[in-house]
Amino acid sequence: MATTSQQREDGPIRSTLVAVGLAAFGILASQFTVLPALLLDPTVITSPLDASIASRTLLLTLNFVGFVLAGAIYLAVTERGRSYVDLRLPTKRGWLYIIAGVLGSFVFYVLVSLVVQLLSLPSAENTVTSYIGDDQTMILVMIGIVFFFNAPAEEFLFRNIVQKRLYDAFSRGQAVVIASAIFALIHVVSYAVSQSLLATVVPVVVVFGGSLIFGYLYAKTDNLFVPIAAHAAFNAIQFGILYIALEYDLETAEPTTSLLVDLAATVPL
Repeated sequence: MATTSQQREDGPIRSTLVAVGLAAFGILASQFTVLPALLLDPTVITSPLDASIASRTLLLTLNFVGFVLAGAIYLAVTERGRSYVDLRLPTKRGWLYIIAGVLGSFVFYVLVSLVVQLLSLPSAENTVTSYIGDDQTMILVMIGIVFFFNAPAEEFLFRNIVQKRLYDAFSRGQAVVIASAIFALIHVVSYAVSQSLLATVVPVVVVFGGSLIFGYLYAKTDNLFVPIAAHAAFNAIQFGILYIALEYDLETAEPTTSLLVDLAATVPL
């Protein structure tokens, strides 16, 4: 917890600007870390579905490596070091939070899906859908990416770095909301090409809601493993559902893809 003197020295405005800067730095770093994949196979950007699974996997993996790199650089420059990283095996209470987080995410997902369907709301697709298409093998690969790269990298940067940095000037509840808002807003770029403002707003709101859940888990446990596990488990199950939908040619496969990727909260390349 930050002391009162620290809070006065690092006010809300400065703390928020630093948090925004860290998020932007993470995106910028990811643009550099994906360069090897682009050089090895340029079609992974120009025509993703024509690229090999290996090329797509490398690109998506290196994208998340950029988040880890950004966070690591911040810790080194500020001399916070490895001790700043709240990663450890969870207690029994921590495992209960993980289960609750997965269940809470499903409830949120179902509610959002119902609202979208009942109101016939448009929802723009995230860039990552262009790397998956209806390729079932790539869906299985995404499950591995979620567990080993996506969830760990995003939770490390946006929870252990951005959200924790906001603790210096805000209450934990406020920090969760602000960090989630930053996380959602950086996704606007990947939806800005949609045909309507509403189609852009819907997925951004979905990202915000999912981020609130994972941010809350971290705030309550001070253990990065908890939101990582909940995030990875939830998205892995969702990708599994998408795989089954495509396998059996279910009608829900197409509309599920957009919200699925939104809840996976993949930052645009």
